[in-house]
Amino acid sequence: MRTNSAHHIIPTRVYYTIFGLLIFCTFLTVQISFLDLGPLNAVAALGIAVFKATLVVLFFMHAWYSPRLTSVFWLGILLAMTMTDYVTRVWRTYG
Repeated sequence: MRTNSAHHIIPTRVYYTIFGLLIFCTFLTVQISFLDLGPLNAVAALGIAVFKATLVVLFFMHAWYSPRLTSVFWLGILLAMTMTDYVTRVWRTYG
């Protein structure tokens, strides 16, 4: 259901559905934090966080309806800026 980026009107029902999914995923994250899954706790929490971030980017930031080249371009800028921050940090270990 991808349309031209200049002419898209998203029904409010979609926003409410995405909001409900985000609230449910937050509830799920809290419930999983109380379970002892060992090292899988972090994996489960990060998996849910990535799913939530994807929903926000696709629907609230309208990336679903934007041209693919624009999305890839901005993703590249985001990753490049993140890597410049990561590479220029002075990593110290204490203890």
